[in-house]
Amino acid sequence: MFGAKAGDLAIDLGTANTLVFAKGRGIVMNEPSVVAIATKSGKPQILAVGEQARQMLGKTPESIRAIRPMRKGVIGDFEAAQAMASYFIKQALRKRGFRRPRVVITTPHGATPVERRAIREACEGAGASQVFLIEEPMAAAIGADLPVTSPRGSMIVDLGGGTTEIAVISLGGIVNAVTVPVGGDDFDEAIHGHVRRAHNVAIGEATAERIKQQVGAALAPEDGLGQTVQVSGRDLVSGVPKAIQVSEAEIADSLTEPVFSIVEGVKSALERTAPELAADIVDTGLVLTGGGALLRRLPDAVRAATGLPVSVAEEPLTCGVRGAGTVLAELRTLQSVLEE
Repeated sequence: MFGAKAGDLAIDLGTANTLVFAKGRGIVMNEPSVVAIATKSGKPQILAVGEQARQMLGKTPESIRAIRPMRKGVIGDFEAAQAMASYFIKQALRKRGFRRPRVVITTPHGATPVERRAIREACEGAGASQVFLIEEPMAAAIGADLPVTSPRGSMIVDLGGGTTEIAVISLGGIVNAVTVPVGGDDFDEAIHGHVRRAHNVAIGEATAERIKQQVGAALAPEDGLGQTVQVSGRDLVSGVPKAIQVSEAEIADSLTEPVFSIVEGVKSALERTAPELAADIVDTGLVLTGGGALLRRLPDAVRAATGLPVSVAEEPLTCGVRGAGTVLAELRTLQSVLEE
């Protein structure tokens, strides 16, 4: 029952991206959590999943919808989520002759029993023989090499696409956790809104994400505007395409509100932490994981607000799926970290 077999999978089903880890092969897939659905014939038909579907966002006719089945870390569209899970599982096992793998899949800490059941059923419907659930902060902590089974307290801040999950972990369990409904998508929305207000230009989702990646920052640079990037959008006055320059300083200013929400969530989790565990965290600090951890100077913002050491995990984007993969390989010894 416990030993992982060839073909078994670990899946980090995220709001923005889905990653798949295969036993013996490591991470085999990393694609956007997007599904394109045709609605013209009356019965919805899946046209594309992953990167191919992401390229359709904002460009589809009325007969096609490109959607994200995961919303704020939970399944918002069950049929699309099942189709997406099925696609990823089949692609991961393609041409290898494996059937009905066992799957370890991440779930948000605050997911309800109904939402957990939906995730389990989506995987079973996609062909999994057994489904094990692990909470996202726990998986991320394992992927970041934190000592989750020891009596020493560890604190993880997992910044996903839809939510930020902050957890204090000890003895193989989550002792205290706070979920903030703010993530990488909220950074994109803040940038989109700023460009619209400040430059009178409408930009798309992909452009906002590119701005975030190239000049996004949690704190403004100390020496002026910092880096700049040129992007194009639609002028809201003339209606024609227009190129503009966007600076690091103005983007940092636009991200003040979502960054503040995350920092307040960290402070709230710390306030609820038992003194003995708080003493451990003073020594070990906080570890940031997830795509949002790549935002420039976010560790500095958290450090300034808490006075604690803050570090970014190695390869923060893949901590969740690597942690789930570790559990997959060591189901017997790490059984305690799985959800019932």
